[in-house]
Amino acid sequence: MSARNSTVRAVNRLTGRWAEAAVAADGRTGTVLTAAGVWPLLALLADGAGGPARAELAGALGIPAERAAGAARELLEALGRVRGLEAAAGLWARADLPLDPEWAARLPEGARGALGGDPAADRRLLDEWAAARTGGLVERMPVELTADTRLVLASALALRLRWLRPFREWPGTMREGPWAGREVMRLLRTTSLLHRVRVAGTPAGPVTVLEVVGDGGVDVHLVLGAADAPAGQVLAGGIAAATRAVPSVDGFALPEGAPGPGLRVGVGAAYRPEPRLSVDTVAFSVDAEHDLLEHAGLFGLETARTRDAAGHFPGVSREPLLIDSGRQAAVARFHAKGFEAAAVTAFGAAGAGLLPPPPYRVRTIDVRFDRPFGFLAVQRSSRLVLTAGWVAEPLAYVPEEYAYEDEDWEEDWDEGRDGA
Repeated sequence: MSARNSTVRAVNRLTGRWAEAAVAADGRTGTVLTAAGVWPLLALLADGAGGPARAELAGALGIPAERAAGAARELLEALGRVRGLEAAAGLWARADLPLDPEWAARLPEGARGALGGDPAADRRLLDEWAAARTGGLVERMPVELTADTRLVLASALALRLRWLRPFREWPGTMREGPWAGREVMRLLRTTSLLHRVRVAGTPAGPVTVLEVVGDGGVDVHLVLGAADAPAGQVLAGGIAAATRAVPSVDGFALPEGAPGPGLRVGVGAAYRPEPRLSVDTVAFSVDAEHDLLEHAGLFGLETARTRDAAGHFPGVSREPLLIDSGRQAAVARFHAKGFEAAAVTAFGAAGAGLLPPPPYRVRTIDVRFDRPFGFLAVQRSSRLVLTAGWVAEPLAYVPEEYAYEDEDWEEDWDEGRDGA
């Protein structure tokens, strides 16, 4: 990925502001959002906007409006080069809408289509595009269509990645916290790479961030704050930590005790000399749809959504236009083998033979995500946040949905060589 650092920082700032605004303080409602899909559309609108609308959009973007179209095109092209990530853009306009040819020429490559004015037929056209570009993860274009709709500008991002080393699945019951007494699908793994877990100081207090490495240059970070910390601030703090906007301390340097939420650091007996990080989290599935105009100020759309005889986008069309709909539909699936819409289940047991006393004393870290937490998908080299969200509910374990097979669950201590 080769988008400019300034563009990456601008997108991440919008992600942080949106996450803090969109996630309820009590963390009782799950959500998922993708500012990386909204930002290029705002940039293309800013390129064709005029007057106060142009200034507001530039402020929300964090870059000058005259640079916006080039930055949007560069970002979408860079996203399209990330392995496991598909990025697309589309523009649909009424045949009688006179588009400015210079503005249209600056648009990123993508679908070009015509709206016929029949909301039902136009809906089918747009829904087919959304489903095709996301592999069916999002089946409906999240836009309100009426007979007055003149133009639709859209983007689609679809990410699928596999863990370098899968988790082990284990149905279990939570003993304490808001999920106590519920049987959920727990995901377990052990590694000697202590730097995968970090603690950062944020306005919400200390935040624990666990990095789960994917196979295509994209990693997922799980974010846990104090139980009483505002959820939106916890997620925003996790974004700052994962993108290195604030300093953090990794597992090799953390003090013994409980240096961060969900963490326990100490020294324990072991059969191998490597340190040990044990992870206990849950599988989850989160869907959300956002009305962007509910946060119009955040996205620089306060003026652009109001009626004005002269319109707000003279660079798009000589016909007066306003923004009357802006929405995003998003979905996230986290399971034992990756970050996608799928689930694979395995059941196994360690050997029951008697072992001699362990000969080593090693540094041990246990991290548990057993109450609501945040998550991020971050492109490894650029630190661009592709997706952010909050997990309010874990996936429940339903016995009839899983068929177990025998499997050797002996720990794979070679993971330190494969980067997992």
